[in-house]
Formats: sequence, C-alpha cells, structure tokens
Amino acid sequence: MSEQQHGHEAAQKAGFETRAIHAGYEPDPATGAVIPPIYATSTYKQDGVGGLRGGYEYSRSGNPTRTALEGNIAALEEGERGFAFASGLAAEDTLVRALCAPGDHVVVPDDAYGGTYRLFDKVERAWGLEHSSAAVSDVDAVRAAIRPGETTLVWVETPTNPLLNIGDIEALAAVAHEAGALLVVDNTFASPYLQQPLTLGADVVVHSTTKYCGGHSDVVGGALVVRDLEVAERVGFHQNAMGAVAGPFDSWLVLRGLKTLGVRMDRHCDNAERVVEFLAGHPDVTQVIYPGLEEHPGHAVASRQMKRYGGMVSFRVAGGEQQALGVCERAEVFTLGESLGGVESLIEHPGRMTHASVAGTDLEVPADLVRLSVGIETVDDLLADLDRALGARA
Repeated sequence: MSEQQHGHEAAQKAGFETRAIHAGYEPDPATGAVIPPIYATSTYKQDGVGGLRGGYEYSRSGNPTRTALEGNIAALEEGERGFAFASGLAAEDTLVRALCAPGDHVVVPDDAYGGTYRLFDKVERAWGLEHSSAAVSDVDAVRAAIRPGETTLVWVETPTNPLLNIGDIEALAAVAHEAGALLVVDNTFASPYLQQPLTLGADVVVHSTTKYCGGHSDVVGGALVVRDLEVAERVGFHQNAMGAVAGPFDSWLVLRGLKTLGVRMDRHCDNAERVVEFLAGHPDVTQVIYPGLEEHPGHAVASRQMKRYGGMVSFRVAGGEQQALGVCERAEVFTLGESLGGVESLIEHPGRMTHASVAGTDLEVPADLVRLSVGIETVDDLLADLDRALGARA
C-alpha cells in the first residue's frame, strides 16, 4: 500500500472534525508549515521535458492549494475524488457536460435553486439536454419522471432551496440506479457535516462552497465529490478541458472555512432552532418551514439521514407579499442579501431575489415567503431583530 493510499484510509477512519482539520495536506516537509501555502503560480518548472514535480505543469490542470482542498472535501464527504471550481454553477455545468450528451434527459427538483433551474432550462436545453421536474419528497413522482434509456441523471437538493423539502437519498438512489441513471445530490444546505449523501447511495455530491463550506461570505466557489473512479476520470477531464477551476486564493479560503465547519454548523443549528421556536409562536407567521419540526412532512427522513436540521429557515406571513417585503426591509441584524451559510445572518425574499428566475414557471415560490440563513450571532439579538421586523405590517 502506498503512503498516499494509507493516508487516504487513515483520513476516512478519523472523526469529522479531525478530517476537516488534517485531510488533504501534510505539513510542509521543508518548513513544517501546518497550513497549505497559497500557490499563486500559473506554471511550474519541469525537470526536463515532461519531468513534472508532483504532476504539476499548469494551474488550470492542477494547483497544490486546490489539490489540498479537493482532498479535504472528498474526505469529509467520504468520496473517492473531489474537484474544486470557480462557482457552484461552474461545478454543475462541468458535471452535466461530463456525464450527459445532447438528447439525454435529466430529472430536476420541482423547487430547485433558481440558478440551477436556469442552467438546465436556458443553457443545457440549448445544448440538447432535456429535463423534467418532480418533487424530491415523492419517490414515486421521481420514478414517474424518469425516462428509462434516456435519463442519465436524477438531480436532487435536500433540503431544497427555499422550501426545505426533504428527499430520501437512499430510496432515490435505488430508483435512479434501477433506471440506469446516476443520483446527484446538491448538499449545499446540509453541508458535509450534517449529511453525507455518498454513504447513502448517491453517486455525486454538489456544493456551492460559497455557502457553509467557506462559511464567511468572502469567497465564491463550487465543488463536486464522486464515489466512482470512472466518473472521476470523466469529471477530471472536463474540469481541465472547460477550465472553470477554483483559483489558489479561493481554494485556500474554502479550505480554511472547512476546518471550522463542525463547530459553526452546531451554532447555526442551535440558533435556527431558537428562531423556529420564536416564529412558530408569532401571530403574523402562518407557516414555519424547517425539517426539525415534527409536523414537517420530511421530518422522519431528515432525522434518519441528517445529523441535525441545519441553519436555513423559511416562513410565510399573514400579510402577504407586502408584509414579507417589509420584514426583509426592516430587519437590521439580519442583513438583507442573497446567498447563505455565512457566519452572519441573512434575510431575503426568494420570489423577488434568489428565485426571480423561476417566476411564472412551475417552480415559482410563494410571494409571502421569507427565507432566513441563521448565522452564529448571539441568538437573543436575532430574536429581538425578528420581533421588530414582524412588529408592524407594511
């Protein structure tokens, strides 16, 4: 067994927090530096023609800082290979081009992230890829949407964005594989700390590392983790050929964020649970959407496949769209902004912001919906802020 294989196995056996801190990089043998350097280089000296040091020749093809990130996130997701990209959508597009061909078909969530839906509907469709939507929480609906012999991917978010529906990963994997398709799980909302889809039968995990993996709202990035080496070969070829790779500084920021993912997610979850409790008791809130609530239709599945229920909370208000907009505008500790998963709490109106691209489609979200990314601030300050924001109808 090679030293690299031994290190991979050791990393897989270690606890999550240990893997988050140590997997993917050994302290520099020359200096002992415990943190990977930012290799800000485009090219590498060769020891004779084709004599590559560590396999590095050009930073689109490989960069040591990116390599460290890719090894780390693969260990956290318990996969065989990781790939880092310039954004989550760059990761998604590369995956689709690697595994699909014009004329193929993909099943996507009926409440997918607006950017993902736009990618399939406006970009991949023009390339010749067809798609159908189905509720990820309904295994039979997903099965019915699959076209045997044509469907190459079943694409799932769980929890979904922004309605926090839950898909049964193990059951969906069985349905996809029965039809000869691969199951892709966007694990951005859960993060690798709360859920590892590959261990439940998924074939590929997608992340917007901009979110919880980076965790500090200071980087844009994406990642794929695969469990099959043949799929890895195809993804690796397309990553290099298409070139939308994560730069060294962005890779370094995400790798730094992953080291504290476990402790951050615990606080995100703690605070979200308190926020949910507050919202559930507020007279102007007509519905709180959170997988941790027993009345959530996906609660039992989420309890089985997630460690905890995450930091994302959605809710609907009695005053309709105008009140929802007013709540977003009056919040102060909750920053009005798109994205999620940073240490700071964010509030947004999906219908006008992150999901505006699906307005008028089957994926349109309710106008009275507010989405929260609950941060790690002092929770009493978050509750007081929501109380003020909900206090008066617009």
